[in-house]
Amino acid sequence: MTDKAQLTEQLRALGVALDGVLLVHTSFRAVRPVEGGPAGLIGALKDALGPEGTLAMPCWTGDDSTPFDPASTPASDDLGAVAEAFRTMPGTRRSGHAFAFAAAGPRAAEIVAGPLPLPPHIPASPVGRVHDLDGQVLLLGVGHDADTALHLAELLAGVPYGVPRHITVLQDGRPARIDYRENDHCCERFALADGWLRARGQQCEGHVGNAHARLFRIRDVVDAALGHLARDPLVFLHPPGAGCGDCNLARASAR
Repeated sequence: MTDKAQLTEQLRALGVALDGVLLVHTSFRAVRPVEGGPAGLIGALKDALGPEGTLAMPCWTGDDSTPFDPASTPASDDLGAVAEAFRTMPGTRRSGHAFAFAAAGPRAAEIVAGPLPLPPHIPASPVGRVHDLDGQVLLLGVGHDADTALHLAELLAGVPYGVPRHITVLQDGRPARIDYRENDHCCERFALADGWLRARGQQCEGHVGNAHARLFRIRDVVDAALGHLARDPLVFLHPPGAGCGDCNLARASAR
């Protein structure tokens, strides 16, 4: 069992910046057992950041057919127990749209503000604001396939692919469907970012609890991805014949 003080020490040793902005993607299953459960891990993240630091994490819904209520709609099951615990904590702010992030700290309101971003990770989105604030990204027990910063990089690069998606919102008090194109695929090849950042000496790695952790500046991973996307806009898609249905759909959508 790892306690909050041990987790805080591990996070600081990894390089979490005091008083910084930290975007966390995590699997509690990989980190546990932790004293205090998900709340204990969140407490350690806040302690590592210090009182002037801001903690953020994705907190969107997995339901595209029901209007979103930031106060009551649970976080998607895919985001795990930490995201759901974080959204219910006193002092946590949450975006007012279905592609929500949650944040706590001095820059929280700035990160979660704004209307529904379409597609979800445009520059005027929570992950875009973390980029504007030169924040760090912590992948805790997950890989770059969970790294929303790489979707931001795709949009900044103007990738040619975008598959049909929809979301349901309230308009004049009634549910309304909004269709849009999203730079979506299987995301397995986001793992390429490990090699790019390691080659540049820009990714710190270690253990936090029982999880493997990766920590890096969001601008570093976006810059690395932009360089590769400039040479090959389809670098994140599995090649034809690899048998990946999601990447085949994205490739077929390329304009």
